[in-house]
Amino acid sequence: MWKIWLVMAGIFLIIEIINMGFLVFWFSVGAIIAMIASFFINNIIIQSTIFLVSSTILLFATKPFVNKFLPKDNFIKTNSASLEGKIGKVTFDIDPVEAKGQVKVNGEVWSAKSYDNTYISKDTEIIVEKIEGVKLLVKPLI
Repeated sequence: MWKIWLVMAGIFLIIEIINMGFLVFWFSVGAIIAMIASFFINNIIIQSTIFLVSSTILLFATKPFVNKFLPKDNFIKTNSASLEGKIGKVTFDIDPVEAKGQVKVNGEVWSAKSYDNTYISKDTEIIVEKIEGVKLLVKPLI
């Protein structure tokens, strides 16, 4: 039976390498613990219980420790989120009273509102502060 646990540990490690989420790794360690238990215990139900319990304990015991070392803000902004902080130009006056305005950022035209509810005239350079729904909230670039 120990051979099956060793193969399972290898499969879990391969899945972990593909996934890189540091989650399946603990199932691999649990399979190794079950493999060691299989040298002393012949009952598959007890071995499986040891596998499940040890994997679960390791998973929950080490999660807070692992989260300290994994980068939290290491994601790449895509789509509209990538526009925050970008510089553009007003193509149609931004008027907070009429709730109209357009800007061009990265070659794309977007509806826009003033971040601080001020009037921004055409051809003013702006910076994108935030995205609210489908509108960019912008400030004049000073």
